[in-house]
Amino acid sequence: MQKLDYDIAIVGAGFAGLGMAIRLKKAGYNSFIVFERGNQVGGTWRDNTYPGCGCDVASHLYSFSFEPNPDWTRRFSKQPEILEYLKFCVPKNQLEPHIQLNTEILGIVFNQEKGFYTITDATGKQTTARMVVAGLGPLNRPQIPDFEGLNTFKGEIFHSSNWNHDYDLQGKRVAVIGTGASAIQFIPEIADKVSKLYVFQRTAPWVIPKPDGEFSGFTKSLFRKLPFIRVAYRAFLFWLNELIGLSFIGNKTIGKLARLQGELHLKNQVKDPELRERLTPKFQIGCKRILVSDNYYPAIQKSHVQIVTNKIERISSHEIWCKDGSKQEVDTIIFGTGFYVSEYPEKFIKNYTITGLDGRNLFQEWTKFGFEAFKGTTINGFPNLMFILGPNTGLGHNSVVHIMESQINYIMDFYEILRKKSPETYLNTKPDSQQKYNEKLQRMFKNTAWASGCNNYYMNSARKNTTLYPRLNNHFRKETSHVDLEDYEVWGS
Repeated sequence: MQKLDYDIAIVGAGFAGLGMAIRLKKAGYNSFIVFERGNQVGGTWRDNTYPGCGCDVASHLYSFSFEPNPDWTRRFSKQPEILEYLKFCVPKNQLEPHIQLNTEILGIVFNQEKGFYTITDATGKQTTARMVVAGLGPLNRPQIPDFEGLNTFKGEIFHSSNWNHDYDLQGKRVAVIGTGASAIQFIPEIADKVSKLYVFQRTAPWVIPKPDGEFSGFTKSLFRKLPFIRVAYRAFLFWLNELIGLSFIGNKTIGKLARLQGELHLKNQVKDPELRERLTPKFQIGCKRILVSDNYYPAIQKSHVQIVTNKIERISSHEIWCKDGSKQEVDTIIFGTGFYVSEYPEKFIKNYTITGLDGRNLFQEWTKFGFEAFKGTTINGFPNLMFILGPNTGLGHNSVVHIMESQINYIMDFYEILRKKSPETYLNTKPDSQQKYNEKLQRMFKNTAWASGCNNYYMNSARKNTTLYPRLNNHFRKETSHVDLEDYEVWGS
């Protein structure tokens, strides 16, 4: 057996990759490396810097339980503070020697004779590791609709995740295409700068109040000096979200209360009945992502802001033309159209490869058959490869950091099993285990909000939900509490 460079190679230094690295370090394991394509850690919180960018999950829940921060400044943190938290976690856990920045991984190939992976970066350098943990994240492949004539537009165009901070919006006529989670955050921030703002809304989203606010110095002091109060507060937030989550999976009473909250928020903030009708969602609450904001509705009621609900037909040099024949003259187009989540763009598949047993190409298989994994973490045919936030691990009600920690628990157990076996040993998910797990997942979507008939980004083109976990976080935590070797083929000794 050749000497490998590392036991574990981690791809990505966002929440997933850093969480995995911290857990390894805290357990006393040092044979790992973290590859990060950017020039600093942070993942989506490094890349998304649009005005107003922040999290709609409470700060004390959207952070590692094993690396708490008693000094969050507000209930719902903004992007700069979340990024600083992630950057702080690096020296706090002596991770600097393990992180290799500016390293884009293009190929990951499994050697089934010897039981290890060869990881190749963009410079051609190769690294070997027994296990690979992929923390690629779902929110880093921006989606821009292919409108006719888009390439003829003479003004400025950018996606929210690639915000052009050098471009001055002051006095510009701006079109925002999309009314999703990013758009409702940056629209209020730019509304007073522009001379005219057209908000192109394909589907009215459900928007609920955001109970935000700053933590007082006294409160932060309590969190710091009496950790049990912080722990209890985090637990309260978690179980409150789990209660709300019941509305997504079929509890009609809580579902009605959630809908009422959204309806009252709209009624209280939008007095014009005609506009309110245009902003009223026509689908079950929860079927698409519920948005959280107190300043979106006020922003779009400003005199120079116009909601456009007609479908876009084409784009010309300075105009956006709608199918009803109307047009809007604009200087700038900002896409708030989200990301490729349930499917990969063609460019991604061409540039990145993960190769498993018998030359199987993971991304080609996922493109053909849909994203699928076992417990969102391991995949048949790709031994010792682990995903964090893999297929069917997304949420509509609670913190994905909790899901990540559940998966990290599972991966740590997997690693402990491997360490007790010979260096050539690898574990391959049994095809039956994966198939039965995914069939059960798809059955569990029945009677949930996500299966109520709307078009959402959770589903792929075959109308299969490959994004969300159809139960509560606590259920997933139990599912991933330990590795059952009955679900794996053990090769080696």
